[in-house]
Amino acid sequence: MHLTSTLWVVATPLGNLGDITDRARKVLAEADLIFAEDTRRTGKLLQALDISGKSMVSLHEHNEEKRIKKVLAHFDEGKDAALVSDAGTPLMSDPGYRVVRACREHGVRVVPVPGPSAPVTALSGCGLPPYPFTFLGFLPRKEGQMRKLFEAHGSTGATIVFFERKSRLRETLHLAYESLGNREFSICRELTKDYEEFINGNLEDWAEVSEELRGEITVVIGPPVNEGPASEEDIFNMIDAEMESGDKPKVIARRIAEKVEGWTAKAVYEKVTERKKNS
Repeated sequence: MHLTSTLWVVATPLGNLGDITDRARKVLAEADLIFAEDTRRTGKLLQALDISGKSMVSLHEHNEEKRIKKVLAHFDEGKDAALVSDAGTPLMSDPGYRVVRACREHGVRVVPVPGPSAPVTALSGCGLPPYPFTFLGFLPRKEGQMRKLFEAHGSTGATIVFFERKSRLRETLHLAYESLGNREFSICRELTKDYEEFINGNLEDWAEVSEELRGEITVVIGPPVNEGPASEEDIFNMIDAEMESGDKPKVIARRIAEKVEGWTAKAVYEKVTERKKNS
């Protein structure tokens, strides 16, 4: 066991340096080593924070598995380290999951230092229902895999959040329309930066999205648009998704009833209790 060693999982600014927390700044300044997705980019961040002389080791999606032995060897010496991605919260579609898992299995203390997160930032500003939501990270490149992913998560009735490259944005929105039907969406780009922008619309109008958009893009697709009374199957799907919250049945029932047509909170509550008995 190596509980005297700590891996700090540090969230860093998406673009606005003012979003760095005092705790994150202190951890980065005091850590014996920093594992960084891109050492050059992290080097610029440290320079902006007036932190110098830090040792860094690259840790990205292509070398994470190979780095694990080196990571654990560092902690075996009783030293601490910080893990950062290029921007935002590590592991949120960025490298780090395998290292965090290996550290916990090795007895290294893992401590998250929360802060900026693109999915949460997008949800807080786009105006679409924020919960329940499903975060898909970067979508697979193959159309068939992407379609299966949309169909699997679209049936839950939750808001869907994912990252997308600007070169594939229109193609992806088109596929989302074919897979999910017409739903509201928001293209959230350049979050926290000077040119931050939220572009809201409906999936049926995917062709109207500009191909000239620049910057980092987070996409939010809202839940199904209510078209008449919800079916019993729809209600059960929403119940299954909501029950993961751990809230009381009456709270879940009231929340679902606010989202659908043709169902009172009392009627939904009966379905919630029925589901709990059968599960």
